Amino acid sequence: MKYRSFKEEQVAEVGLGTWQLGSADWGNVDEEAALQILEAYTNAGGNFIDTADVYGMGVSETVIGKFLKTVGKKIYIATKLGRRGDDGNGWPQNFTYDAMKRQAEDSLQHLGVSQLFLEQLHCIPTEEMRSGKVFDHLRKLQQEGLIKYFGASVETSEEALLCLEQEGLASLQIIFNLFRQHVADEVFAKAKEKGVALIVRVPLASGLLSGKFTQETKFESNDHRNFNANGESFNAGETFSGIDFKEGVNLSDKIKTLLPDERMAQWAIRWILDHPEVTTVIPGASKISQVDSNVEASDLAPLSADVHQQLRKLYDEQIYNKIRGHF
Repeated sequence: MKYRSFKEEQVAEVGLGTWQLGSADWGNVDEEAALQILEAYTNAGGNFIDTADVYGMGVSETVIGKFLKTVGKKIYIATKLGRRGDDGNGWPQNFTYDAMKRQAEDSLQHLGVSQLFLEQLHCIPTEEMRSGKVFDHLRKLQQEGLIKYFGASVETSEEALLCLEQEGLASLQIIFNLFRQHVADEVFAKAKEKGVALIVRVPLASGLLSGKFTQETKFESNDHRNFNANGESFNAGETFSGIDFKEGVNLSDKIKTLLPDERMAQWAIRWILDHPEVTTVIPGASKISQVDSNVEASDLAPLSADVHQQLRKLYDEQIYNKIRGHF
């Protein structure tokens, strides 16, 4: 595992996304399996885990908290707030200082830590980011010692650029993959100029870029790849990066022909890591074999300039105009 700088810390360039560990929106992952996945990741040298308070409404954070009690080395946990709808909360009530403090305190309790390493806004409405009040609240939480750093997970380049104007922003979490290449053109240089870490989510386009799906692949009823395939429940971009599933299978087959060998998932992550502005990529895993596959990307040699050019040509000519949702 190789590491990259996040402020004064060194974090694994291949992190672990844990939406799956909430046993919601990705099918079921029981606690024992979740703990084994976390152990496999850290045993492979991983030290950066991303979660959110709404992943199973505290389930993902809680299982991570249990795991942290068993680990003898430093693990950096990034969580998120802003999307809860329990106890009468929800938009716009979620974005008062009191509500944000309550959400952060709940995450502290779930994780069993005294300070959150990174608290991120969780794809909140653009107008809330534009007003700037939520960032003032995060700064106050930072001053009070509840959080060490703050960042934002965003849906669009417009939102990313809005956040980059905020003083003290430590990180941006963005969708960036072979089905979403233009983000590098619009955001990366500015993030580098500002010294803001880039955390890449949805790196495998909800599994499409693993190369393992066919036109006949089916998903469980509680898997967002079933119920949100066309953006029925939340932004279509969060599922298959906004690409129609069957179209995505065909495009994945075309991408596969441009890669050095059959290890499509690893090369798709390697392609992301070839961008030096990226701090860490956070593929999820619902089984240990997926952890091993994801981590392997850190050891691969960079793709050649010719392969990068071919992949961008395919994107510009056949993929970009097929993206749906906010991007």
